[in-house]
Amino acid sequence: MYILVAAAAAFLDQVVKYLIRTNMQVAESIPVIEGLFHITYVQNRGGAFSILEGQTVMLTVLPALLTAAILIFIYKKRRTEPQLVLLALALICGGGIGNLIDRVRFGAVVDFLDFRVFPIFNVADICVCMGCGLLLLTVLFPGRLAGRPKPVDDQTHCNGFGFSARRRDRRSAIEGETREYDA
Repeated sequence: MYILVAAAAAFLDQVVKYLIRTNMQVAESIPVIEGLFHITYVQNRGGAFSILEGQTVMLTVLPALLTAAILIFIYKKRRTEPQLVLLALALICGGGIGNLIDRVRFGAVVDFLDFRVFPIFNVADICVCMGCGLLLLTVLFPGRLAGRPKPVDDQTHCNGFGFSARRRDRRSAIEGETREYDA
């Protein structure tokens, strides 16, 4: 399922960028809300906020390796990691793939969402930011948002949010018993 989320994010990003590339000229700007929000077609040859401009190899190889690693992680951990963590990683991958496709095909990323007070960005960037935001929330509030992963051994640890925890301490493991703790 999470691989499909990544694929859908990349697909949506590419469809919208196709519409921009085929219907606008580079540097053309269409005001949607005058002075506040425009659709402005730019080609970003750098990374986020145009940093590392001209470093095409690094901006292609590193994201490709990271995306592959995250996809492998999602596949291997799909039954043990919290669902929100996997969703966050899928969004990050989908956005990364969307921008990677642009870099490989055109040598630059198509950006078009222009709020006039912020660098111009695209759908892939939104997916990456949403994924990072969700991931941050699962780190800050692990028991409330991420859910608890399925236990992979005989220990269920308390996460500090009032869940009961079952664990074996050294002595009870020797005696073969499990004690209940109320967190």
